[in-house]
Amino acid sequence: MNLAFDVIVIGGGHAGCEAAAAAARTGARTALVTQSANTIGVMSCNPAIGGLGKGHLVREIDALDGLMGRMADEAGIQFRMLNRSKGAAVRGPRTQADRKLYRLAMQAELRDYPNLTIVEAEALELLADQGQVTGLVTSVGRFVSGSIVITTGTFLRGMIHIGDERIAAGRFGDKPSNSLSDSLLKHGFDLGRLKTGTPARLDGRTINWSILDEQQADSEPEPFSYLSAGIKQRQVSCFITRTTLAGHRIIQDNLHRAAIHSGAITGRGPRYCPSIEDKIARFADRDSHQVFLEPEGLDDPTIYPNGISSSLPTDVQAAFIRTMPGLENVEIFRTGYAIEYDFLDPRGLKTSLETKHVAGLFLAGQINGSTGYEEAGAQGLVAGLNAARRACGKDAVTFGRDNSYIGVMIDDLVTRGVSEPYRMFTSRAEYRLSLRADNADQRLTPLGIQAGCVGFVRQSQFERKIERINSAVTRLQNIMMTPKEAGELGFSVNQDGVRRSAYELLAYPDIDFLRMADARPELKDIDRKTAEQIEIEAKYAVYLERQAADISAARRDEALAIPSDFDFLTVAGLSNEIKARLSAIQPETLGQASRVEGVTPAAVTLLAVMLRRHQKSLRMAKA
Repeated sequence: MNLAFDVIVIGGGHAGCEAAAAAARTGARTALVTQSANTIGVMSCNPAIGGLGKGHLVREIDALDGLMGRMADEAGIQFRMLNRSKGAAVRGPRTQADRKLYRLAMQAELRDYPNLTIVEAEALELLADQGQVTGLVTSVGRFVSGSIVITTGTFLRGMIHIGDERIAAGRFGDKPSNSLSDSLLKHGFDLGRLKTGTPARLDGRTINWSILDEQQADSEPEPFSYLSAGIKQRQVSCFITRTTLAGHRIIQDNLHRAAIHSGAITGRGPRYCPSIEDKIARFADRDSHQVFLEPEGLDDPTIYPNGISSSLPTDVQAAFIRTMPGLENVEIFRTGYAIEYDFLDPRGLKTSLETKHVAGLFLAGQINGSTGYEEAGAQGLVAGLNAARRACGKDAVTFGRDNSYIGVMIDDLVTRGVSEPYRMFTSRAEYRLSLRADNADQRLTPLGIQAGCVGFVRQSQFERKIERINSAVTRLQNIMMTPKEAGELGFSVNQDGVRRSAYELLAYPDIDFLRMADARPELKDIDRKTAEQIEIEAKYAVYLERQAADISAARRDEALAIPSDFDFLTVAGLSNEIKARLSAIQPETLGQASRVEGVTPAAVTLLAVMLRRHQKSLRMAKA
């Protein structure tokens, strides 16, 4: 077999699915190479999508016509809007998904996806010539392509650890990808090691649910996707238990048997999602930790105990788990484990997620040092889109910190690198007032349309939504009231004689759209979703105006491009350390250079002067 494709995507996990679909949506002839088509879309760890920060990423994937949001809506069995009582900027949609339904929905979506061929094979060797990728050798033959996306998750030299037991695997039951690691080393890439983990899986039929705290789904589930009409799956509850001092003592007595404490694992794990043995060791003063018991499916008794991932031996895990309320007699389907795997330093990537070392090679997901389905999916979409654009000779599409959480994540990775698996939080975004989950389509769908990755159905739906919003805002702005008139309608406003529009009055904390529509019947035909969007925008308007000024100021320096051949070593006045850091990372803009660790404000000012001189000399030379 010897076939040519515009884009080849390696790996069928969340990054690979989004990469393959994004490339195919642009019209590129795309191959998705995976060891087994039956494992496409598998949720290897917790079958949940979204959360704080992560839910923002899913909405952004959806705004760019990606898959994850729609698949989560197909399979979601417990939808909750986190931080609902707080401001819209920090609310995060989340769903517990049915593991089987999610996988089947993703496979059905990709099976008949236009321009996409699924190839069941093991990726063995990257082919490159003079610094340009040219193809891929697989277990079923050689494929030709100038754009390849690697999305291997935990498969690169993956090693499972359970106590002192070692199992070579990409995940439980699947063999690792050792040959591809060897090929990356051969092409001059340096590989590091990271680790993540997963807890034991429990038999829900053996849990005493009656004594546990119940966490119900929202009464009105809110979909992830702007295209979803509603949620069709039955909604179920999760439950909460806690660890006990007796369980802590079992772990403390056996810490020397845990792989992450015995020295068997060299890779760093995620600080914000530690194993239970890490929690016990780091927070010795705590006598209890919360554990969420989350169902894995509507017709599956398996329960995921969120919060107790572990690399302890099987017997220790069982003894510890049975000290928790409700789990005294629980049966364990599968022992938890830690998994260690190779990754590449993401500072070796451009903001397009193309490697600087080999042209045409793109990376997405855990190979870049991130963790989580949502982070992987978002990177996959960007990498797949840019791989396709490169294949047809177009410039890369990049995302900024000012327009998306995707941009925040990619800038963090390529500028700062990672010392532990990277996870998205709302606190990472300096412009989070404007980067809300509710307005992801308004921020990104126009960009996606321009980039060619948004289809006709989504574009039409988006244009109709914007028409509804604009029409409703115009009507609100045309309704003017004096403070006296507003007061007569029950609105408490400043008695300053200033006439205000109904839209301006919505900025007042005690005035919502429902009250406004009750007072002005001509607004009653505006649909609920449009009204919610307008109300959020109105209440944030003053703050958004201030933030827009900050963004505009930041963009002036952010957009100052650094030529790819710019020699930082020639910039007089920079310390040797700063020169070395900038030379190693090769930032693409002054804004990116300013975020490189150790680069001082004075160094940024000096660099800006040099870059402007460089631009001026180029203009004079052309003249």
